[in-house]
Order: sequence, then C-alpha cells, then structure tokens
Amino acid sequence: MIKNDLFLRALKGEIVERPPVWMMRQAGRYLPEFMEIKAKYDFFTRCQTPELASEITVQPIRRYGMDVAILFSDILVIPQAMNIEVQMKPNFGPYLPNPIRSQKDVDNVIVPDVKEALNYVYDAIKATKEKLNDEIPLIGFAGSPWTILCYCVQGQGSKNFDKAKEFCFTNPIAAHQLLQKITDTTIAYLKEKVKAGCNAVQVFDSWGGMLSPVDYQEFSWQYIQQIIDALKDDAPVIAFGKGCWFALDTMAKSGASALGIDWTCSARNARYLTGGNITLQGNFDPTRLFSPPAEIKKMVTQMINDFGKDKYIVNLGHGILPNIPLENAKAFIDAVKEYKAE
Repeated sequence: MIKNDLFLRALKGEIVERPPVWMMRQAGRYLPEFMEIKAKYDFFTRCQTPELASEITVQPIRRYGMDVAILFSDILVIPQAMNIEVQMKPNFGPYLPNPIRSQKDVDNVIVPDVKEALNYVYDAIKATKEKLNDEIPLIGFAGSPWTILCYCVQGQGSKNFDKAKEFCFTNPIAAHQLLQKITDTTIAYLKEKVKAGCNAVQVFDSWGGMLSPVDYQEFSWQYIQQIIDALKDDAPVIAFGKGCWFALDTMAKSGASALGIDWTCSARNARYLTGGNITLQGNFDPTRLFSPPAEIKKMVTQMINDFGKDKYIVNLGHGILPNIPLENAKAFIDAVKEYKAE
C-alpha cells in the first residue's frame, strides 16, 4: 500500500483534503544535485543507467516532497529502440542524423521487443520503487506517437515542425504506418512499465498544438486513443496535449483518468470544455516561477480555487525551466501543501 495516495485518489475523482502536486520535468535540470550527475555522465548514459535514473527521479522528492515521482527518462528512448539513431547534443537538444523522409525509411523502422530493447527502463523503475519505499506513487511516461514522429521526420526540435507536417500531408500512407509502429511500440512499452511498478502513466503530446483540429484527430488523437484503450485497465492514464484545448471535449470522453491543461487555457474553460467530470492537471505557466515566492503562493492558491480542490492535480502547464530559483520551486509545492479550502 502506498502511504501518500493523494495522487491516486485524485485520479479516481475522490474527495481530498487538498489536491496533490508534482511538476512536469521535476526530475532534473533545475536542481544542483542533478547538475553534479550531469557533469559526470552524458544524457543517454543517465537514462540508460538504472542507478542514475532512479537517483535523479527521487532527488526532487527528497528536496521538496512532491506527492508523486515521475521516472527520469526521455520520450526519445522509443525511436532509439525502433532502430532510429538519436543523439542528444549539448546546447542543441535532440538530433537524429538520419531523419525519416520516405516509405523506404518507414519500412526500415522496427517494432522492437520492448522487454529486451528497453530493459534498462524497467530496471530503473524497480530501483526507484525501492528508493520510494511505497511512500508515494510513481508515474511512467511516453511521448505521443505524433510528437515522436515530429522528431523522427524533422530530425531535431523545431518551432513549427514543417518537415514533419509536410511528410504527413504528402505521404499520408507512410506517415500512418510510422505512427502505427510508434503506437504499437509505445503500448508494449507502457504495459511493461506498469508491470515493473509504475502506478500511473502519462502521454505527452508536446507538439499536438502544431496541428489544426481536423489534422489533430487524424495524425495524433486517434493514436493516443489506442494507447488509452490498451492501458486504462492496467493503470490510470493522463493525457497531456500542449496547445490542444480544441480537443478537450474529445479527450474527456477517451477513458483517460486525467487530462493535462497548459497555461493558455483557463480553469473555467478547461472545466467547461471537458464537461466538468474528469480530473484535470495543470496549469501554472512555468515562466511564472520567476515571480517572487510570495506571489507564486498567492497565484497557486488562486489556481486551486479556480479549478476546485477535487478532481484536480496541481502542476505546471509544461516542464519546469532549467534556471528557476530553488526557493521558487519550493514556494510552488509549499503553497499546495498549505492549501486550506475556503
């Protein structure tokens, strides 16, 4: 039994004393103890070494006491397992030297045996569960198939993922084949994560907002729906689409346990668009963590009042930025822990 089950109760929509809190990307780049590890090991070594990944996962918990941990990993371990080379270049980000641009390229992409190809992730989960000692739950995550396709086709990060979109619109058959291969791999991967000990999973559709509402349904949402359908009986699923407010009504009917909301959608609109019955997670602007701690606490309290304390998980509207002052991150977490319903 998990001692602090606030997060799991919120996912079920139960009445809680206060909402649970965690931060996307909480394991990592803004913490000095993480920077020490970063100085010694390159990015994928950190991901692929269970002792390092588990240590990075629990660092923010030791420091701030969030209500849930999220496993330190990366969404691009999936294409790596699918025979697509991925490098992480310092001060640049992900770089895929051989981007996928043709039917032949798609044919060469494999659906791997995830137990073998991604075994290091499951070992990291087991090591993390030992460190957490059933104090709090653990989230496992994956990128959405569309978001993974964006990197695989573009070959790097982008402001508009124009090459990825061009590939989908000029070569839709190959694009859908690639999306299905990513989906099948992701489902198998997340199922193994749950078996290894993850208490919930989150699907990050970081680049869903690049698509029009019609294209979103075709190239992104239908594949996320497959993942939710395959996973929802094994563990609660959180779906997070950045910039995808236009799809919230569809998402709310998906069988997901919660939906992530970014900071461009108000609490009121998010509740309205989702019908008011599903747990929502979010949506503090990560850049707002530069505000003074006292102001952060006020804004967080207001945010909880706006969403309501039940069927709600406090989080950022996207990942925490690397240069956020430590006391500001603390103010964010503390504001939730000190919350008293009016």
